[in-house]
Amino acid sequence: MPLGSKIKVLVVDDSALVRQTLSEVLSEDPAIEVIGKAGDPFAAAKIMEEIAPDVITLDVEMPRMDGLTFLRKIMSQHPIPVVICSTLTEHGSETLMRALDYGAVEIIQKPKLGTRQFLEESKIRIRDAVKAAASVKLRKLSRPMEVSPKLSADAVLPGVGLNAPSQLQTTEKIVLVGASTGGTEALRIFLEAMPQDCPAIAIVQHMPEHFTTAFAKRLDTICSINVREAANNDTMLRGQALIAPGNKHMLVKRSGARYYVEVRDGPLVRRHRPSVDVLFRSGARYAGKNAVGVIMTGMGDDGAHGLLEMKQAGAFTVAQDEASSVVFGMPGEAIKLGAAYKVLSLERIAHEVVRFCSSS
Repeated sequence: MPLGSKIKVLVVDDSALVRQTLSEVLSEDPAIEVIGKAGDPFAAAKIMEEIAPDVITLDVEMPRMDGLTFLRKIMSQHPIPVVICSTLTEHGSETLMRALDYGAVEIIQKPKLGTRQFLEESKIRIRDAVKAAASVKLRKLSRPMEVSPKLSADAVLPGVGLNAPSQLQTTEKIVLVGASTGGTEALRIFLEAMPQDCPAIAIVQHMPEHFTTAFAKRLDTICSINVREAANNDTMLRGQALIAPGNKHMLVKRSGARYYVEVRDGPLVRRHRPSVDVLFRSGARYAGKNAVGVIMTGMGDDGAHGLLEMKQAGAFTVAQDEASSVVFGMPGEAIKLGAAYKVLSLERIAHEVVRFCSSS
């Protein structure tokens, strides 16, 4: 997309109210232009014959043709970044997981009436998702994730600074990972490469609520390690990865030689909840040199400053390289800050993390 040009968005939803609301939310951003609104995929196809959008926002449940079928047709015939905009429920989360398998870039919740804070946060998430989608490098997934037999961070983590004493009493290593756009596939590759006795892992993937449970269950079926959505006070264990629940911040803490996670509410940090910065800053304080920080593909700068704090606290830090990132925002910002000891391709990160934890 030419520098300085607006992102052309096509809104596809069977609800006239949702179409109008989304159009208003997106059009308020000077970087975005809504070029059309369609009530179903057939109407959308007619608009696309006249003008090609840069991004499509797409509902899943629609008349005449469902969103997943339309998504598969788009990605097989003329790939365009697609943001799924749906009413997110735990019951429907498996359907939305398939949308990612079929090539959707992001999944966001439909705007709805609520408190002023909720509406403002919803606007931020919708606009950011469209901007992230416009920046992606579309590529064919190496393998669908199919089931196999088997503010600032101080607002949420007050008082955490580089000089905060940690008084560690353990040498057990823990791994903290942050990702956003493109991260669902990146995390699959990373976790599949982990051996069953790998260090304990805590992950923040920018995702809405009701979705991280299904995501964790799907990963658990295809990885040799255990993967599940984190609950407050869960102990971090070897051979296990804990994924922060959508719409909740997650921190790591220590009690003696035991690391555990704290799941809590709080304001958006770096425009996100959960925030990678919140996780990384807690790692800098409570784990220090016993931590490994990994920042992966994603839009924006969430996690970059937290990774720098981890490095300054003695942690080993890694950033995904540009060539293997769907969006090079988050790792790119971390690299600019000098926060990463190593910059690696996605396929090499897991091996390097295991090697470091085994040798130190």
